[in-house]
Amino acid sequence: MSYKILIINPGSTSTKIGVYEDETQLMEETLRHSTEEIAQYDTIYDQKDFRKNVILDVLKEKGVNLSDINVVVGRGGLLKPIPGGTYATTPELLEDLKIGKQGQHASNLGGILASEIAAEINVPSYIVDPVVVDELQDVARISGHPNFERISIFHALNQKAVAKRYAKETGKAYEDLNLIVVHMGGGVSVGAHKNGAIIDVANALDGDGPFSPERSGGLPSGALMKLCFSGKYTQAEVAKMINGNGGFNAYLGTNDMRDVVKLAEKDDKAKLVMDAFHYQLAKEIGSMAVVLGGKVDQIILTGGIAYNAITQEYFKDTVSFLAPITIYPGEDELLALAQGALRVMTGEEEAKVY
Repeated sequence: MSYKILIINPGSTSTKIGVYEDETQLMEETLRHSTEEIAQYDTIYDQKDFRKNVILDVLKEKGVNLSDINVVVGRGGLLKPIPGGTYATTPELLEDLKIGKQGQHASNLGGILASEIAAEINVPSYIVDPVVVDELQDVARISGHPNFERISIFHALNQKAVAKRYAKETGKAYEDLNLIVVHMGGGVSVGAHKNGAIIDVANALDGDGPFSPERSGGLPSGALMKLCFSGKYTQAEVAKMINGNGGFNAYLGTNDMRDVVKLAEKDDKAKLVMDAFHYQLAKEIGSMAVVLGGKVDQIILTGGIAYNAITQEYFKDTVSFLAPITIYPGEDELLALAQGALRVMTGEEEAKVY
């Protein structure tokens, strides 16, 4: 039996929707929301009915019959820390999405919208591997001071999807593999996957770890402390330096790796910054190899920057001695969400309860 899946992935100024039949895409649309439209609403949750109506209007316009849909899946939001997997949209999960258990973000609406639309057509609804997936081993939570525990918030959906893709393509079980997955997009994250759990990864939401196109990474703590108390910057301004205006944006005024490559061809500073980006990621890969005891089955490069040939060659030259490298460029979130729902619908996995 095949399954028709409706996918809903809300972002800050857009909502991506898709319809899949199993893993085959039938439709994909990005619904743009203007600043003026979003500004009408005081909270993320207040946007729910507006976004829902836009989704239903576009589905009708595209000739999608909701009665043909077998399951609805939404992007997970800032829930409490949970293990990876596909979760049923229970009342407890929906309440924590509504209040924003770990913060307010448009992705919180994914599960809520999926649940409402699914209820109207009497089919199940789920979320899959939200950013708050937390499978850290206890030793990885210690930072160096008890006031600052290390937190797991990262690109869990894509990391889990490519890890399971690699396992499937090689005829192995994800739970039997040791993998290092390197996600490279606007933010970066490097995860140590051991026997089906991501036992170490940085808090990519706060921009910890290596720097990225938009995030500053692990800054020198003494210098950061002095800057915070200098009186020159507000908390919001410092936050933007760390996440948003950090990394490539801060050094080169762009967050696009393609621009960085062009700049690096004629500018020594740009080349140095690009080299430092690769260098920091390579160090993080080495660290995760130690976490896995040197027993690494594969290193997986993914995210938009994984398309870049210079990046590919750098890692082949510097870290392939640790393990072979597989490259899955891009970040197909809609497909990853569809696959998560499909694994439950076909009985390959059991849905988890929040």
